[in-house]
Amino acid sequence: MNRVCSIFSQLLQLFPRVEFEKAVKEHQAERHARGFTCWGQFVAMLFCHLGKAQSLREICGGLAASEGKLRHLGIGAAPKRSTLSYANQHRPWELYRRVFEQLLGRCQGVVGPRKKFRFKNKLLSIDASVIDLCASMYDWAQFRRAKGGVKLHLVLDHDGYLPRFAVIEPARIPEVKIARQLPFEPGTIVVCDRGYTDYKWFRALTAAGVFFVTRMRADIVYGIAEERAVPQNRNVLADQVVYVGSRKYRLEVPLRRIVIWDEEKQETLVFLTNHLSFGATTVAAIYRDRWQIELFFKALKQSLRVKTFVGTSAAALKTQIWTALIAMLLLKYLQLKARYNWSLSNLVALLRQQLFVYRDLWAWLDTPFQAPPALEGIHDGQLALAF
Repeated sequence: MNRVCSIFSQLLQLFPRVEFEKAVKEHQAERHARGFTCWGQFVAMLFCHLGKAQSLREICGGLAASEGKLRHLGIGAAPKRSTLSYANQHRPWELYRRVFEQLLGRCQGVVGPRKKFRFKNKLLSIDASVIDLCASMYDWAQFRRAKGGVKLHLVLDHDGYLPRFAVIEPARIPEVKIARQLPFEPGTIVVCDRGYTDYKWFRALTAAGVFFVTRMRADIVYGIAEERAVPQNRNVLADQVVYVGSRKYRLEVPLRRIVIWDEEKQETLVFLTNHLSFGATTVAAIYRDRWQIELFFKALKQSLRVKTFVGTSAAALKTQIWTALIAMLLLKYLQLKARYNWSLSNLVALLRQQLFVYRDLWAWLDTPFQAPPALEGIHDGQLALAF
């Protein structure tokens, strides 16, 4: 006899109700609730992402079609479209940021030690991605004359490639303005692209004992203070200690300018860092690993619902993005726990098909293409034909 609940219900068990209700009270999210709880809203929005529902109609209809199984999800009935829309518009999105932080702590507990680099410094990537919006429908997110948008600023932890910090702001706000507000622990290595070039921020990071690695902009004025020897039979063309700045402002901090020949792209790459002891090839490998944050944005937009939205208010949009980040953390957690070598795209696709199947989630994650014990051999016999 099958004694497990649906896979969707087992996924929701990763969010302890005691912690969730505590977060609800902290943000007073149910202050004016009339029967529809925040847990019901969370279940509906998580179903939006994992089930890839296109609209409020599909969210509510999909849950209503599985009404007999909703008791295992902690809700009695599927919400109405107007009810879910009103909740997304008026309830605080900060609640789901808190749920994200709770799940992040559990994910970090199952991440193994990093083996790609020998150093023990914490390695973080920082970047931002623009989510385009219709300017007439999202007038609060005006970006250009006929275009709207929000920008998702993200800090990715390279231990498990988990999103560690996120900020959602209108797209007109520059990336470096958000970066200046982020605190980093001493010894951390922060990797960023050329859009984060800011001398005052570089000086603040260096004063705080934080290292950075970035691509060097072609218009940066610099003076060479030291020429270092480059390794033989490598693609390192130059390794220099430089001082950057102009007559108006000079960064009185020694930096390293490293020039690498990229055989794959057939171009010269120039890196800038304040770490004076790492090898030149190590600095290049650190920046190359920054590509993981680009892959994270790509997976987020392709696998979950963050390109079209079921609400037009700022609160509804941020609720949908934060629940998407929660769903991505959930998928990362399943990847870390499973013995099967899942790709994220395959996991999302197969999980969508199995959401309301009554089967042991963890057994399915380890052996997804093996029949459960109760069904083994049930289709092996041939059909007997009588004439």
